[in-house]
Amino acid sequence: MALQCQQNSYLTEFSSKVVSCNPGQLVISKKKKQPGYEVILEDTILFPEGGGQPDDRGKINDVDVIRVTRKQNQAVHFVETPLEVGSEVKMEVDWTRRFDHMQQHSGQHLITAIAEAKFGYKTTSWDLGSKVSSIEMDTPTITLEQLSELEREVNECIRRQIPMTPRLLEPGSPELEQVRSRGLPDDHIGPVRVVEIEGIDHNTCCGTHVSNLAHLQAIKLLSLEKGKKGKTNVMFVAGNRVLDFVGRAYDREKGLTGILKCPPEEHVEMADKLQKSLRISNKTCTGLLRDVAVLEAQRYKSQPNRDPVFCLHRKEGDSEFMNIIANEVGNENALVLLSVGDEKGAGTFLLSGPADVVEAVGPKVAEVLEGKGAAKRGRFQGKATKLANLKLAEEVLREHFKTQEAA
Repeated sequence: MALQCQQNSYLTEFSSKVVSCNPGQLVISKKKKQPGYEVILEDTILFPEGGGQPDDRGKINDVDVIRVTRKQNQAVHFVETPLEVGSEVKMEVDWTRRFDHMQQHSGQHLITAIAEAKFGYKTTSWDLGSKVSSIEMDTPTITLEQLSELEREVNECIRRQIPMTPRLLEPGSPELEQVRSRGLPDDHIGPVRVVEIEGIDHNTCCGTHVSNLAHLQAIKLLSLEKGKKGKTNVMFVAGNRVLDFVGRAYDREKGLTGILKCPPEEHVEMADKLQKSLRISNKTCTGLLRDVAVLEAQRYKSQPNRDPVFCLHRKEGDSEFMNIIANEVGNENALVLLSVGDEKGAGTFLLSGPADVVEAVGPKVAEVLEGKGAAKRGRFQGKATKLANLKLAEEVLREHFKTQEAA
């Protein structure tokens, strides 16, 4: 038996009776479970997940349906409020979500059928994503020319307004041997549902589909990605998602036009020029920062009665900046505390000096800066989450020297 959602995917409201309502739990994550009720109805317009298609959302008597799963030939609706067994209830489907799933799933059938007929590329799996869907094809490579040809042909089929029709076949029917299929679920019982694109494809499928390819509006094949085990993923959008994709692309184009101060056809060239200019600027800044590191170290070393504690923070510095200073100062009698990053937030730090002293006070400095790190060869390097405590860290170092002098 096919559910109402499979018989008529365009049905948005439907009445049925409650067959059972039992306490249950919805697994949100490994540590989180939501209590509620598992409801089975005589029939439903809410599609349970299956065939690569996510489940529907909707309402039963104004009660939100949070999940719909399949149990053999029945749909199990998960709700937070119990429903009276034997009572008649009214269902409503979230049509925006449903129609989007219909368009993507039907689009996948069409792309799969044309790719196999035209190039011999079989579909091994597919994923209906929240924004972009993908089809895994059993081929290591697909050329851009083939992708363009595939896109032209699927959209030509849409323009021809070809009907798409579901029907039921009895198990063992000779006709089933001619139907494209990746197999049935182990717990399948009853007739086998087949979805036909007239003159193009016959495929076993439990999902909801458009009744005519014209309802797909358009399909855009976006890109190719390397799949697992010598396969290729074809990324696509269908129907309303094409309009959404174009809208977002246009908004980005407008934004880039304003920033780059050039027409859209020059965006790539201008961005490339800016990147090259940025690389040159970064290289120059890096060289200057290294020179500053050497000068800071020399300035400290040139002091006639220099402080045994040298602390320096530079927001735009990096690990190499700190290491240059530490190398220039050396691990003699001075304790050098260097830090880079947001002086009021997180960053990295380096403590250098005599190895035994660094190993003793390094963990204390890390604790004050609410970070962690490790000592190695007279240096303690780590990450800090609270560089605002640098003054307190400096006090830890000075306290060490006071203790040493007192001893």
